[in-house]
Amino acid sequence: MRISYKKLWKMLIDREMKKKDLAELAEISTTSIAKLGRNENVNTDILLKICRALKCDISEIMEIVRIEE
Repeated sequence: MRISYKKLWKMLIDREMKKKDLAELAEISTTSIAKLGRNENVNTDILLKICRALKCDISEIMEIVRIEE
């Protein structure tokens, strides 16, 4: 299984926001945004900052995806 942040990117598109806007609003680094873009693990605090900034639940920005073997 792996983590996918496709929901987050769709939400940004729907809200007409850029990744840079999210970084500023949530007060997170561009390095964290880059990790999210590569579906890498990030600290839970980063995810909570994003949820607070976007006023959403964590399930609205990420999901666990099964990898077919």
